[in-house]
Amino acid sequence: MRVGSFVLAAQFPGQGQGEALHRAVRTAEVAEESGLDAVWLAEHHFVPYGTCPSAVTLAALLLGRTRALRVGTAVSVLSTVHPVALGEQAALLHHASGGRFSLGVGRGGPWVDLEVFGTGLAAFEEGFADSLDLLLRWLTEPRVGSSTGRFRFRPVDVVPQPSQASCDGDGPEVVVACTSPASVRLAAERGLPMLLGMHADDEEKAGMLSLWRSHARASGRSAAEVLAAEHVSAGVVQIADRGAQASEALRKAMPGWLRQGLDAHVTVDGRTRSMRDPLAYTELLCSLHPVGTPQHCADVLAATAERTGITRFALLTEGSGELASTEENVRRLGAEVLPQLR
Repeated sequence: MRVGSFVLAAQFPGQGQGEALHRAVRTAEVAEESGLDAVWLAEHHFVPYGTCPSAVTLAALLLGRTRALRVGTAVSVLSTVHPVALGEQAALLHHASGGRFSLGVGRGGPWVDLEVFGTGLAAFEEGFADSLDLLLRWLTEPRVGSSTGRFRFRPVDVVPQPSQASCDGDGPEVVVACTSPASVRLAAERGLPMLLGMHADDEEKAGMLSLWRSHARASGRSAAEVLAAEHVSAGVVQIADRGAQASEALRKAMPGWLRQGLDAHVTVDGRTRSMRDPLAYTELLCSLHPVGTPQHCADVLAATAERTGITRFALLTEGSGELASTEENVRRLGAEVLPQLR
């Protein structure tokens, strides 16, 4: 079982943006010191929900600050970037880090980001598959051109080529954020592992994994390839000597952050959107994920792995909103929970 920290660089009420980003960097440094497998970096624009606008840029910094930790994006949003530009960055980080970089990609949302970056609503509603396929070609072929869809350009050389890196494997791992059956099928057809959201319970995640497996096999993926796929389950972790202490730390901090952060999202076309109730969502996360004593947290992770078949986790460790508490949470995860799982 492999456990990493999910880093949003969340700006809690009353905090500055620099404070949120400093906590994100420290989380990664402490994660490596504590023996965690990875950090997964979120990407958001124009909202305090997350103050990191470029997950690949922060990944580059953290890969330089660490020596063994895997660093992944969770996710880089394909609807607002050119897939070749993202592919070049991913290939560069793959080479420079010795293969420690994972590229998580997602469709994003119908936000004003699409207007600001000039990609338009069509990139979100219809363009994800085309962008993903062009990205995958860039990461696997020596020369790439495109004559269909949104991207049209003459063939050019891929530099640097991921396959020529000195590390093992052909290129950086690519993971797809999946929140719907359509995205599950898309990932399955391409044989790519999924990143499943923290809002989903074990039953829902098990169902998505079952759909992925059946669709991957129907798409011609081998049984060995299907079994080897290492999906990632996102969640929250908060560790304390007593369970009530852990949940209270999240109830105290997370609703204010969620309310402030989610309220700031603006749709590109004025469509009505529903926002989760921040307190109810915090309660849901506490009930679904490892929030409590070290023993309880280990038991919850083991049970999720058994129910879903997923053995990789990206767990939000900054839910208290405080740097010292986040660092302690990461250290306790490494010292008191992971040994029970390994």
